[in-house]
Amino acid sequence: MKVSVCLATYNGEKFISEQITSILQQIGQNDEIIVSDDGSIDNTLEIIKNINDYRIKVLINRGEKGYTPNFQNALKEAVGDIIFISDQDDVWLPGKYTAVLENLKFNDLVVTNSIVTDEFLNVTNPSFFTIYNSGTGVFKNLICSTYYGCCMAFNRRVLNFSMPFPKNKEVAIDLWLGLVAEVVGKVNFIEEPYLLYRRSSNTVTQLGSLLTRSDRSLYKKLYKRWVTFINLLKFGIPYKLGIQNKSYIKNI
Repeated sequence: MKVSVCLATYNGEKFISEQITSILQQIGQNDEIIVSDDGSIDNTLEIIKNINDYRIKVLINRGEKGYTPNFQNALKEAVGDIIFISDQDDVWLPGKYTAVLENLKFNDLVVTNSIVTDEFLNVTNPSFFTIYNSGTGVFKNLICSTYYGCCMAFNRRVLNFSMPFPKNKEVAIDLWLGLVAEVVGKVNFIEEPYLLYRRSSNTVTQLGSLLTRSDRSLYKKLYKRWVTFINLLKFGIPYKLGIQNKSYIKNI
């Protein structure tokens, strides 16, 4: 069994070495870290190169820029039977790799809890799950997603069903993977924290409720959820009916 860790970078020189080191210390010798870089203009790529580990594969995202397209670029190149998603500025805690692989023997996708920290890894909340009451549920997660990519891992089956990804960039890639997994398989949220979830000035995802998580208008937030829901219907209904041809779905 091979594991792929998909990691998206953009101007991450400050923390990227610490994050990749924490991953390399746990994954197997036949596993891989796929780094997709979104055009960093700092020393991110040089730092990664200097780590000098054959398990690291660096890609340059030459397509559409942004968090979601960058992660898609990495996921499309993943060859592992199991895929982890990783941000550039967090730290894997000991035991994450083995705990997730053991859990994926019985589930198709898992989400691990994390310890929320500030930029210097001082703990600000010992349990990310308590912030959002994290857990499964399609409508629960459409309203306020608790699928955070940096805490997620899944099997090849989930990735295959999730691709091609919805064309509308309003559909968040981690939420999409989580919802697809709920339709086609079994999802589990692990209460034990296995990540230091660093909150720095460069962090893309913000904490908060539907109203406060971002500065987007309420209309745009509702539109994003509606588009995600419609795409899920166009995927889920044919799947439940046993229709395997996906060429006409996920194209909103």
